[in-house]
Amino acid sequence: MAGPDFQEERGLLASGARTIAGIDEVGRGPLAGPVTAAAVILDPDRIPIGLNDSKKLSVSARDRIAAELWECARVSVSHASVAEIDEVNILRASHLAMERALKGLGVPVDHALVDGNMIPANLGCPASALIKGDGRSLSIAAASIVAKVVRDRIMVDLAQQHPGYGWEKNAGYPTKAHREALLALGVTPHHRRSFKTVHNML
Repeated sequence: MAGPDFQEERGLLASGARTIAGIDEVGRGPLAGPVTAAAVILDPDRIPIGLNDSKKLSVSARDRIAAELWECARVSVSHASVAEIDEVNILRASHLAMERALKGLGVPVDHALVDGNMIPANLGCPASALIKGDGRSLSIAAASIVAKVVRDRIMVDLAQQHPGYGWEKNAGYPTKAHREALLALGVTPHHRRSFKTVHNML
């Protein structure tokens, strides 16, 4: 199957939109850590080679492309904290992170392309939701790569502060090793207490 392309963006540019941002989030499923979103405005003349859905890329390819995107595109990354996730629920928190990422671009956006089937309520610009958008739109794929790279690095840092949970490998997702560590070591301040697995332990 073909990877993401610039078709959606081209259609929007043809209809008069000048700035188009792709938005994606990573970290809805983990038991620990923030949810992270990125917004990216690509330069159509400087799209990094090999740009693809982040799930289809090796760690080294993601790192290389993310570094290139910071150089050649307009990029913004934002988060919603564990406290916010527990307060408003993970869906709303992921939308908060997306809204913050878009605002963080610091320029007016004519249209946003959002991964998924829902558009966050307070984006502040026209938007389209694209299901499996990271496999369809290069702008969303770019956002998915940046968000994943940034969040993975946060989890590696947190793993050094709280060793034993394997966050440097599992990024906070509920792997067998992570669940066993929860039982053995208990709940950290970075665990999402509203998530059933964690909640049941408390």
